[in-house]
Amino acid sequence: MGRMTQRVKVTTYSANAPARSVQDVLAAEEPLEIRVNGRSLSITMRTPGDDFDLVAGFLVSEGIIGHQEQLATMRFCAGEDESGLQTYNVIDAELAPGVEPPSRNLHRQVITSSACGICGTASIDAVTRSSRYTLSLDEVRLDVGTLLGLPDILLANQKLFDRTGGVHAAGLFSSGGDLLCLREDVGRHNAVDKVIGWALREDLLPLSGTVLQVSGRASFELVQKAFLAGIPVLSAVSAPSSLAVALAEASGLTLAGFSRGARVNVYTHQERITSGGH
Repeated sequence: MGRMTQRVKVTTYSANAPARSVQDVLAAEEPLEIRVNGRSLSITMRTPGDDFDLVAGFLVSEGIIGHQEQLATMRFCAGEDESGLQTYNVIDAELAPGVEPPSRNLHRQVITSSACGICGTASIDAVTRSSRYTLSLDEVRLDVGTLLGLPDILLANQKLFDRTGGVHAAGLFSSGGDLLCLREDVGRHNAVDKVIGWALREDLLPLSGTVLQVSGRASFELVQKAFLAGIPVLSAVSAPSSLAVALAEASGLTLAGFSRGARVNVYTHQERITSGGH
């Protein structure tokens, strides 16, 4: 997996055995500078890999673009480490002619950590006004048995997690439970952006009739990202935050949490979840 992982020497201790030195595999974490039309927009910490998907998804999540044709090109810029090797840690995205570039107020002068996501959003009203899509019109229906099976499918396909145990995952599914795209990253928001970016590059936005399953909790920024991509259902294996539930309710998104085994909590727009043939 190349730069997606790094090997380090560790000392393992056990209660009833002597300490021993072993090799451990860690998920890589490196900065990625995102430029738009040659101007720096953000620096985010991510696991290298699927970087074009990450940048495309980030631009969707920031409300800058919403369709494939609005993104003209993406390219890696010059960037070298102390050994003179290309780091592939700078990407410049060129918007199509006529697409309004991001406001200077949007430019981030600080590093976005792998735990942060989209920080500092002013209000739910601002988010709902910025989306190009109306989720309340999406009539997708999802059987609860299918919904409950998504975390296991996600876990079974997490190759990087299987090696490192240190990354989040996001999987896009059809309403019938078919896995359409899976991405992993040390940042849960990056994993979601990579999925959304894949969809944009495949010209699939809005993602009507789909389900986004994530491996961690359902935070406000993940609901925001799903909303801006036109995803009507978001499911998480852990808890949602209060603000995530409020945004999901206001935006018409079905939000599920604690999806584990034979039980799931559905917090908003329960009409999309069917049970026992109803």
